[in-house]
Amino acid sequence: MTQLYRESQSESQVDVAGPSNWRVRTISGILLVIAFATLYLTNAVLTQRFTQSTTNRAELRLALYGSNLQSELQRNSIVPQLLARDPALISALNSNDFSQTSQRLISFVDEIGAASLSLLNRDGRTVASSERVNIGKMHREKGYYIDALRASNTVFRVVEKETGGFGFYYSRRIEDQSQTIGVVLVEVDLQKFERTWAGISDAVFVTNSEGLITLSTEPKWRGLTEEQALALQSPESALERALRITSDWSNSPFNAYVAGQAVMRIQGRIPFRGWQITTFTAYSSVRERVNAILAFEIMVFALLFAFGFYYTSRKNASRVVFFQRESISLRDLNARLQREIVEREKVEKTLEVAEQSLAQSSKLAALGEMAAAVSHELNQPLAAMKTYLAGAGLLLRRNRPDEAMVAFQRMDDLVERMGAITRQLKSHARKGAEKFSPIDIAAALDSSIAMMDPQLRLSKIKVTKILPDIDVLVMGDRMRLEQVLINLLRNAHDAVKNEANPEIEIMLSRGTYATLSVRDNGHGINDLDNLFEPFHTTKAPGDGVGLGLAISSGIIKDFGGRLTARNAEGGGAVFVVELPIFNPHGVGTSPIEAAE
Repeated sequence: MTQLYRESQSESQVDVAGPSNWRVRTISGILLVIAFATLYLTNAVLTQRFTQSTTNRAELRLALYGSNLQSELQRNSIVPQLLARDPALISALNSNDFSQTSQRLISFVDEIGAASLSLLNRDGRTVASSERVNIGKMHREKGYYIDALRASNTVFRVVEKETGGFGFYYSRRIEDQSQTIGVVLVEVDLQKFERTWAGISDAVFVTNSEGLITLSTEPKWRGLTEEQALALQSPESALERALRITSDWSNSPFNAYVAGQAVMRIQGRIPFRGWQITTFTAYSSVRERVNAILAFEIMVFALLFAFGFYYTSRKNASRVVFFQRESISLRDLNARLQREIVEREKVEKTLEVAEQSLAQSSKLAALGEMAAAVSHELNQPLAAMKTYLAGAGLLLRRNRPDEAMVAFQRMDDLVERMGAITRQLKSHARKGAEKFSPIDIAAALDSSIAMMDPQLRLSKIKVTKILPDIDVLVMGDRMRLEQVLINLLRNAHDAVKNEANPEIEIMLSRGTYATLSVRDNGHGINDLDNLFEPFHTTKAPGDGVGLGLAISSGIIKDFGGRLTARNAEGGGAVFVVELPIFNPHGVGTSPIEAAE
């Protein structure tokens, strides 16, 4: 302001309002052009980026839905083959005594998870069923009955029900001494997926090889083609309005939403008899996210314009002060205060942007760690499931269905374990309180060894256990403790699988606190300092991501204990888990407190 005063004074009282106003208008025009260009480019770039992100999430959901349907169909396809060899069902058909057959089928439904199981005699009449209302019904004219009599293998049929919707059936004929004595009918429960889809905002439907919709979140779409189903929607429907002008969102420009294109259509193939699954996803969230950032930019430019107008007004005020012969010291003081205000506003804006960037980076880092953790923790159950599945197939080929059912039960337990792992990871992400209970370490160890048993046997690894005669109880969560033990066994397995005489020694002792050590006769550990750091691994690429020990260490710390590692004197590595002994009276010291 002092400089302005001197410039005005040097001009000998010449009116400088004209040139100053011209400069203000020019700067304001340039700033306005920059603002519009910035908003336009931001809208283009962010809309494209958020659209791609939404498309990726929709495609991921579509793959998950299709995988679930395929898994359910494949899981139920083996049931008719097993039931067709059930001696009790064959005996009931030969003797025409079905007093206990329905109850037997009901018990199978609970284990299999099918919608219903029915037994038909050679005349096509239902003689036993898990649904009492089906007993006595005739199926002689039904396609699945006729196909089963003609085919030697299990057949699949989609049948439109009288009550609406479709039924999905596997059927297989039952033979005794090369004579057909009946048909076993398995109804697959795919409607549960419809009920699950009903809780989401997407529109989902599944079409068969003929293009007819068999499963859908919209009941009125079932039995129609896609064109017929969309034509059935009311004119007020937002979905129909968008579909009338939107054929493929992925090929639309960045401002397609402004033009009215608000729905994305994604179609995927289910590798089962030419089925396809289609989803319609709304893009309202894309516009909301873009608008939020645009609103922030508009606010920034509005502040800049406000500051410009304020600066201009201050200049005009200085001219008024100049013509009124205000003191120079007062003008200097006002100028200093103005500069401080501007600097503080700039610092506050910079701090706000930095905080938003830090929050976003934290979210992305947490998402990456969660995805890596889920991938790592599901590897062991998936490997065990593959082994059990191969064993079950071998047992079925050897006509040993009862032993195969044991393998299927173990696979079901593994599925439960995988679900527990994902629930545990989500619970960890929420940082909520955990409920601990007393755990027998020996029992958890036996369960973990049973999980790893197929891999240990395949690698011919000798496992030695040294356990105390009394129970060793600690407080914690058994599923998470088994997760730690499996990680330690897996690491020991990988360390000794190439040794000439691979051995793993497990020792459990009880003293001031419970101590469990896992020792192998491998090559030992080269980098003990970074061993428990996330993503640190000595394995070959593809064999591990370096999260197992980091996750295990965190779990043991949550239990009040600690996980350490060292190299054994005779070679190999030793991992030691120390946990406080369970005391009903609540008296005791954790290993961490004792170390401190």
